[in-house]
Amino acid sequence: MDTYRVAQVAAASGPFEIVEREVPRPGPGHVRLAVEACGICHSDDFFVSGAMPGVRFPVVPGHEVAGRIDELGEGAQNSHWNLGDRVAVGWFGGSCGHCTPCRQGDFMVCDNVKIPGWVYDGGFAEAMVAPVDALARIPDALSATDAGPMACAGVTTYNGLRRSSARPGDLVAVLGIGGLGHLGVRYAVAMGFETVAIARGPEKADIAKQLGAHHYIDSTAATSVAESLQSLGGAKAVLATAGSSDAIAATVDGMSHRGELVVIGATPEPLGISPFQLITRARTVRGHPSGTAQDVQDTMAFSALHGIRPMVEAVPLTEANTAYQKMLSGTARFRMVLTTG
Repeated sequence: MDTYRVAQVAAASGPFEIVEREVPRPGPGHVRLAVEACGICHSDDFFVSGAMPGVRFPVVPGHEVAGRIDELGEGAQNSHWNLGDRVAVGWFGGSCGHCTPCRQGDFMVCDNVKIPGWVYDGGFAEAMVAPVDALARIPDALSATDAGPMACAGVTTYNGLRRSSARPGDLVAVLGIGGLGHLGVRYAVAMGFETVAIARGPEKADIAKQLGAHHYIDSTAATSVAESLQSLGGAKAVLATAGSSDAIAATVDGMSHRGELVVIGATPEPLGISPFQLITRARTVRGHPSGTAQDVQDTMAFSALHGIRPMVEAVPLTEANTAYQKMLSGTARFRMVLTTG
């Protein structure tokens, strides 16, 4: 093809428009993907709204990308990637390799991390170019619409849990049963944790049970979330996927001694947690950012092994505007995914 279509936003918080562009050529150390699917993440709004510094319009967002390699740039031919390979690209879209975190091998917190949709055009498109260190191999068991959300929503929840202090048999709570949380519950159960799902309203109890949770806590009930968790013995870890600082802070007193709060729900509001709450029970709070390409690959392998798939609503790229608004309004269940087929 000589041209390809993208869904772009021309100005901050503007509508999506479908535009044709010349097909991009991959530079050294890069590949071009024929995009098959791309999930819509709430953090895409950081770029669409212009909230992130340095955003340049028009913006083509999308960091939950699944597709096939259809061209190799110079040097990429010497890597272990080949034409036709099925790959995913997530929030981690490559690293600089020379900053202090990279020199320490901590690529996920690279000072110059190359987030798709910010540093380069993302996956709301029929094609995109990405560096080889951003690529994660998709297992045969996962479709493109399954694999895309695994590159951000999946890896963030999976990594947050596997790197927590919790061990099989421990009580682990997942705050929020949305685009991130529904996967978090599935992973927690598969990892052998006694799993508590926390959400707003009694109607969420059925979906919590469907996802495999052993317990459900309605955060709008008379009994506080903290009291409910303590009645179950106290949570060794809380995976906070909800983007609400008040809801996150309400779980702290429900943690056990040396309990760990793993925060992945992004919000600019400060957390209302006192040092006293942490010190007296030796609790910790940790922010957790997504995962590298290898982490994405690990997530997809674990998901394939345990039959875990995201709950998605797939729509054509041409309906990007409608799908995006559905994500923003919270009416999506649970991940909107754009497809190019």
